[in-house]
Amino acid sequence: PCSYSSETLTLSIRRQYHSSSSTHQSGRGILSMHALSYGVVRVDQDNSLTSLTIQDVGHVLPGAIIGIVKIDGPPLLCQTDEIGEVVISSKATPNGYWALPGLSTNVFKVIPLGSDERPIGTQEFVRSGLLGFLGPGGLLFVTGSREGLMQVAGRKHNSDDLIATALAVEPMKVVYRARVVIFSIRILRDERIVIVAEQRPDIGEDECFQWMSRVLQAIDSIHQVGVYCLALCPANTLPKSHSGMIHVQETRRRLLEGNLHPCSVLMCPHSCVLNLPKPREHHPEREVGPGAILAGTIIQGMRLAEAKGADMTFNDDQDTSDQGKKFQYIDDILRWRAITMSDHILYSVINAKGQESAHITCAAMHKRSERIALTILDRIEIKSCDHIALLYPPCVDLVSSFYACLYIDVVPVSIRPPHAQNLLNTLSTVKMMVELSQAKVILTNGSIAKLLRCKEAASLLDPKLWPLIIDTDDLPKLKKNQVLPKKSTPTQAQSLCYLDFSISTTGSLTAVKLSYGAIANLCRSIKLACELYPSRELVLCLDPYNGLGLVLWCIISIYAGHHSILIDPAEVELNPSVWMNTISHYKIRDTFCSYSVMELCTKGLSTSIVDLKNRGLSLSCIRTCAVVAEERPRLQLLNSFIKLFQTLGLNPRSVSTTFGCRVNIAICLRGASDPDPAPVYVDQRALRNDRVTLVEKGSPHSLCLLESGKLLPGVKVVIANPESKGQCADAHLGELWVQSGHNSLGCQIISYGDNHQHHGSNHNPDQFYSHMATGDTRQLYARTGYLGFVRRTDSIAADGKNHDAVYIVGSLEETLLIRGMRYHPTDIENTVMRTHKRICECACFTWTNLLVVVVEYDGLEQHSLDLVPLITSAILEEHYVIVGVLVIVDPGVVPVNSRGEKQRMHLRDGFVSDQLDPIFVAYNM
Repeated sequence: PCSYSSETLTLSIRRQYHSSSSTHQSGRGILSMHALSYGVVRVDQDNSLTSLTIQDVGHVLPGAIIGIVKIDGPPLLCQTDEIGEVVISSKATPNGYWALPGLSTNVFKVIPLGSDERPIGTQEFVRSGLLGFLGPGGLLFVTGSREGLMQVAGRKHNSDDLIATALAVEPMKVVYRARVVIFSIRILRDERIVIVAEQRPDIGEDECFQWMSRVLQAIDSIHQVGVYCLALCPANTLPKSHSGMIHVQETRRRLLEGNLHPCSVLMCPHSCVLNLPKPREHHPEREVGPGAILAGTIIQGMRLAEAKGADMTFNDDQDTSDQGKKFQYIDDILRWRAITMSDHILYSVINAKGQESAHITCAAMHKRSERIALTILDRIEIKSCDHIALLYPPCVDLVSSFYACLYIDVVPVSIRPPHAQNLLNTLSTVKMMVELSQAKVILTNGSIAKLLRCKEAASLLDPKLWPLIIDTDDLPKLKKNQVLPKKSTPTQAQSLCYLDFSISTTGSLTAVKLSYGAIANLCRSIKLACELYPSRELVLCLDPYNGLGLVLWCIISIYAGHHSILIDPAEVELNPSVWMNTISHYKIRDTFCSYSVMELCTKGLSTSIVDLKNRGLSLSCIRTCAVVAEERPRLQLLNSFIKLFQTLGLNPRSVSTTFGCRVNIAICLRGASDPDPAPVYVDQRALRNDRVTLVEKGSPHSLCLLESGKLLPGVKVVIANPESKGQCADAHLGELWVQSGHNSLGCQIISYGDNHQHHGSNHNPDQFYSHMATGDTRQLYARTGYLGFVRRTDSIAADGKNHDAVYIVGSLEETLLIRGMRYHPTDIENTVMRTHKRICECACFTWTNLLVVVVEYDGLEQHSLDLVPLITSAILEEHYVIVGVLVIVDPGVVPVNSRGEKQRMHLRDGFVSDQLDPIFVAYNM
């Protein structure tokens, strides 16, 4: 054995060693693995843990010449202390591949270059694919193969060295010695090391993770490199090559495609991903004030971010000539319609079979509401402005009970009834809403009244805790000459009309106060935007319990006098085609739905389009199909819906979205005559830093945003900085502030899990209503709590002016602050949904500064671990965020509200309290 230093090595091809029969020397070298990772040879101590002992492979064959050239780039000769690829020139080597001239030239016809980058001769060499160096006496030392070379963070590591280190950690107990492969995958502009091995069948899960942890520590301490993923597969499941060894490329392909099927996975992105962008640091003392930002905007000649709907005057209303226009408020309008158009059908109800199960005229609606109102007065003493809870499924009785409350000057509160199959969760929510609304009476039908008094409900909640329950299916006969008393005080514009309860995606319960004047203005705006008249027919397929859905279901039909055809979304679950069949049968021009209904139709009818077309179903009559939502438009679902039903005649421009929030339930709604919604592409990286950068379609990190409808008449929107309250410039990200005649009177917030109430108007007035710090500081605006921007498009509106498009990015409450940057859960969840075809739903949130992703998986449980590396890599590549915890659950675990929005805070509480019953939980180290 001999030790030598780099000074004694002669590795250049300029000194060509010819083999001799009299030469029988051998050599052994103890080299530093840290130096080898940089491609140089350095001698190390014999007892060092980071040293590599290698033996020479012999002398050069007779008649052959060997040289060492650089691995990357042109074939330059290496220096005397460099590791390179071994090239050989010999008459015994082949001269090319069959029918592959390009590859043959690159491999079999290499001419080494000198330091001046000029060929050293005309002799051609063949690449061996081996890495090594030449030692004293012409000895050749091989350190690895080019195929097994991995370049991580500027350093080169050989897979054979890493495998040897992994096998040195008690190999016989956990894995098979010849069943370990190591390769790299490219993530976030660098290579990441992946270890895959076959696990012995008699090893437990705890022993596997202990072994994997020791392997990670050994590789980190010896090679100073982190391992990105370590996966153990069942015995004899990894692909084999023709030589009987593990096929590295096929294993790599299976991992990237999600078909590896490991039984144990350990991800360590925190220790090996070190090139993340620098965290965003906030320095309040350095921030520029709103006044300076406004001055800079003016100097640059930029337009202030604001948009305005069409002017709304009474002359725009087609009913101004009618005597009935003197009735401003909806209860008076119903009385007037019962007299002037008594036989006009206001509502029809369609069941799952597509049959009309009920209909009601103006006169019948008025009489039904009067009868319910008189029953309330007979059963209980009630005062003006008391609250009454309405517990009905989506039906006409909900409408008649709503007006019965208005007739006797009490405030209706529409509440979703408890579900018979899920009383444990839904009954408590109903009881909480009834208590918080301080309802004196519950109006409901017979089936729900029995459900509230059944044994199962009584075991969960004492029936005596409910207020008086009136079954409107069993009303007593009216007394002779019994009439409703007149209201004690005349209705005013600011009088409270009804209370709108809704649960946000963050888990907070919101009670919104809507006045009679606001409802009148809202109805006039919708009537003008949608061109609604008594001769029109409208199909509604959405929940009627809050927001714009309640207005469309209970109010707008009375105000405009058109015929509303009602379809309970539960009927669509039973028969996904009932909504489409109704539209086709009645030749409906305008329809409103929810995202959940649209998703049910897209999934349920994807294989029935040809059959529906053969039966004569046509959607060519639709001119407006509006999705009622309080979120960013779901572009992927909208495109899938349009693509699927375009075969049935659906016009793509007819599909649009609406937008509203708790302070203003209807801000944007696109009519049939409005310009087409304009999509834009923005840079996601800029959005994380609260900036809007427009890019071209297909650009890296681009995000497509769709316009959220056109502003309703009488609505003005400005974009303001949520912290400084200064007005932003055009195409700048900020919070939407709205000003209109149908803003809510106020909001009452009850945080999820709290037992006390928080009145935003009393405790924190700026939370919902505020004045701007710059611009028109005298105007009062309602704060929507949603981030977005305004952009003037090239399209021309019906009034001949340029169209100002409003784009919603996401809710301010839902944003995830990670490493100082603002992420929107929808973007991360869309990335997760694209990773694997077996993912049916997902949601994300933060927990102790870690990103937690919950994934619903409908595949085989033993294959669920395929998702761990896929999701972790996809989020890291697209969003520069490391997933802290990945939870794989069964379908149906992610909770959603009635609008199809995910309840992420409810999910977070279930995760913290360990109530998700997961298939697998991966804690990325």
